[in-house]
Amino acid sequence: MPRPPICRRVEFLPGVTYFKPAAVPLRELEEVVLAVEELEAIRLKDKEGLEQEDCAARMGVSRPTFVRILNSARDKVADALVNGKAIRVEGGYYHLVGPKVRCRRCGHEWEPEQGGKEVCPRCGSEELAGRGPGRGRCHRHGRFGEGEH
Repeated sequence: MPRPPICRRVEFLPGVTYFKPAAVPLRELEEVVLAVEELEAIRLKDKEGLEQEDCAARMGVSRPTFVRILNSARDKVADALVNGKAIRVEGGYYHLVGPKVRCRRCGHEWEPEQGGKEVCPRCGSEELAGRGPGRGRCHRHGRFGEGEH
């Protein structure tokens, strides 16, 4: 029996989760479901232009796993565009990661470190904004944490 997927780190939830061809009634359309982590893979690679290694690190997965997620996402989007299907973004194995930590004193932003007390690396202030590292709900398993479950 295969092990369950590890929850992927996602930094972005879309405001719009449904796309369909114009002038075609919804009841006449087939749907393609794009998982939230698949959209994140497209965002990181194709929109932000990051290298695969960097994308994988941001999502907390190996490079081969990232490539599989990205290929699946691109296949679904291509199917929808070529065959006139609707795209619905929902579900998946992910947890939402908060924004970078920002210093309230000097405005510097950075990726938080795991564990330990955070201070601004630029000015040393402890007045910080933003969530700590890796906190968010795994939207498949309903648990909190880094996704190692």
